[in-house]
Amino acid sequence: MNTVTLTVRWVVWICLAYISLSHKQLCELAVITDVPVVAAQFSDNLLRSFLIHIMSVPAIMTHLATLTPERLVVVESHDLFRKFILYLSREAQCRDVCVCLEGSHTLCLLGNLVYLGSLNDKVLEEETAHFVGVLIHMLSYCQKYVSQKKSNLTHWHPVLGWFSQTVDYGLNESMPLLTKQLQHLWGVHMIRILFSDVLSKKLLENQEIAPLPTQPKSASVRNILKPVGGKRVDSAEVQKVCSICVLYQTTLTTLTQIRLQILTGLTYLDDLLPKLWAFICELGPQGGLKLFLECLNNDTEESKRLLAMLMLFCDCSRHLITILDDIEVYEEQISFKLEELVTISSFLNSFVFKMIWDGIVENARGETLELFHSVHGWLMVLYERDCRRRFAPEDHWLRKDLKPSVLFQELDKDKKRAQLLLQYIPHVIPHKNRVLLFRNMVTKEKEKLGLVETSSASPHVTHITIRRSRMLEDGYEQLRQLSQNAMKGVIRVKFVNDLGVDEAGIDQDGVFKEFLEEIIKKVFDPALNLFKTTSGDERLYPSPTSYIHENYLQLFEFVGKMLGKAVYEGIVVDVPFASFFLSQLLGHHHSVFYSSVDELPSLDSEFYKNLTSIKRYDGDISDLGLTLSYDEDVMGQLVCHELVPGGKTIPVTNENKKHTVYYGGFHGSHRVIIWLWDILANDFSPEERAMFLKFVTSCSRPPLLGFAYLKPPFSIRCVEVSDDQDTGDTLGSVLRGFFTIRKKEPGGRLPTSSTCFNLLKLPNYSKKSILREKLRYAISMNTGFELS
Repeated sequence: MNTVTLTVRWVVWICLAYISLSHKQLCELAVITDVPVVAAQFSDNLLRSFLIHIMSVPAIMTHLATLTPERLVVVESHDLFRKFILYLSREAQCRDVCVCLEGSHTLCLLGNLVYLGSLNDKVLEEETAHFVGVLIHMLSYCQKYVSQKKSNLTHWHPVLGWFSQTVDYGLNESMPLLTKQLQHLWGVHMIRILFSDVLSKKLLENQEIAPLPTQPKSASVRNILKPVGGKRVDSAEVQKVCSICVLYQTTLTTLTQIRLQILTGLTYLDDLLPKLWAFICELGPQGGLKLFLECLNNDTEESKRLLAMLMLFCDCSRHLITILDDIEVYEEQISFKLEELVTISSFLNSFVFKMIWDGIVENARGETLELFHSVHGWLMVLYERDCRRRFAPEDHWLRKDLKPSVLFQELDKDKKRAQLLLQYIPHVIPHKNRVLLFRNMVTKEKEKLGLVETSSASPHVTHITIRRSRMLEDGYEQLRQLSQNAMKGVIRVKFVNDLGVDEAGIDQDGVFKEFLEEIIKKVFDPALNLFKTTSGDERLYPSPTSYIHENYLQLFEFVGKMLGKAVYEGIVVDVPFASFFLSQLLGHHHSVFYSSVDELPSLDSEFYKNLTSIKRYDGDISDLGLTLSYDEDVMGQLVCHELVPGGKTIPVTNENKKHTVYYGGFHGSHRVIIWLWDILANDFSPEERAMFLKFVTSCSRPPLLGFAYLKPPFSIRCVEVSDDQDTGDTLGSVLRGFFTIRKKEPGGRLPTSSTCFNLLKLPNYSKKSILREKLRYAISMNTGFELS
């Protein structure tokens, strides 16, 4: 293998981000690296050296496929992919290779293997178990060094996040290509092959579905845990599916910086998740809930694999439901039918309750805690969706086997499981019992603070005098400075009428209640402009123009104290808040799975309807005449909010153009940009369009999941000088580009590109014909940096 090792430096230099050798030179180099391995009949030693020194070069297989596809034919003819997988399937050998490479280069090896797998369907189908096992081992090796936060011992990695091994920053330029290779792992093609056993399952045909089920739970819902087919947990089919789920779950926890991209890929097929759920329901002699709860108490590999399958299902389903709007969930019923959501939520509700009530969560660490958060997260997404628009029967979320008296006793004794139940799933307790529980807590706190009158002591009383004509002002001035304990204590009110005379009567809570109701009525009056009401159902939310009040933040704080006092004293007030505002108060917007679009109907249902109609518009969106901006009436003046810089001049157009960034003065309406899109759409052949993509992104095919997932985003920059003189955008260059003013005629210059940034550098040509000619010549030269 001496010959191979001598060529390693050559290969590394040429493959970090783009190829600088000619086609002939690259072919010769590939031959030099192949010959020793083939001549030695693929001995273990040479395979090891080849994997460590050649296959760990970033995206080398992609470069070979792009520039010397005939060499890939040689790789396939010698069945090298199978030989690599079989060699690495022996745990000791795989560990040896990973240790030699360390994390960054192990990831590069993994990317090349995934790419080869995407080209070898037959081998992938025959060696699925070995392929999956190798990837799990390599990802697990990398995962050991992935950290959740920055420290003195960690380094930043573009794909892995904070990483405790040394990061080779020389690889950073190759990360976009490596990511493209990895994308094949969660692409539709490979998912269909790996999950073939699940996807081949036939679901029941469409049945009549009640849009809002209100009937009591049927026996079929109560017994959802009974297996349909009774698959044995130790069967080869179940073990295979579990291993694949372990692979994708390990991928999600290792490749932290592209986690959402992975989830999106896994949820692309509409039938994968419902079929995976059906597969889960068929497990074991007793299946469902009992099986998975037993797995929690069994520290075996089989149990861990089963729980990984449940966890993957929950993570993917939560991601999917979060990005679906109400029409897609309730009317189109994409992926899951409503009755399936009922059975799934019943399963999740029982599983989370059992995990808490059986004491599993109290001492949970590592994988068990991750499982709990995964299942609980999916449960709460469904619960919040049901709260917003019901799909489950009445009392669906309650636990009939949870006795309130037992819960109250455990809370009195500060039992951890009772506290966790209130923290994570309070919805399993009837609302009436939750109110009683809260009143009980308030009473105990009042006794502790000495706010309850006893035979030996009386509580401190705060007296305030309120003029009826200035009720809000007097209440604000006299109460805003009260301490927390004083606010919780007894407050007595003396009213002064419009004539300046004290009103008769003694306050024994009744006068204070009147004061509280009047104060709340005044502060929530839209005329005060502290709060506004939504159109239609007139729900309250903070006014965007409340800042006209000099002390508006202090007023909001005062309103909060008054509401808190009402809740503390058990006084019911009529304050119908909009649900999106309640979500903000509860902190739901901090969750990565919070969807502001789902809450939009509670603010403006008409605006939501218009926005979702754009999403479903089948024609050319440019026909609608929209721009990337939003106009708002603010106190009689029309204010334009640009969704991106310069958004009011950028039209909303087709898929390609939605995910393009313009620099140097270019914009969507610039004549050069209009010419460019027209040339690509009408003048270029499919082969030329593929060459254009390759010229800009180094790949002749569009991104696996669309241009929305092209990282960095596809960008076009107006340039005035050659690359070696280019120092970036200046104010002058941007203005000249924006107003189509040329510094000098660029007719002699060709378009160039930076493939690692997916950036097209385009001179400001004076004619469409010149642009077409120069672009056609540039893409045919198969290079980007050397054309200027």
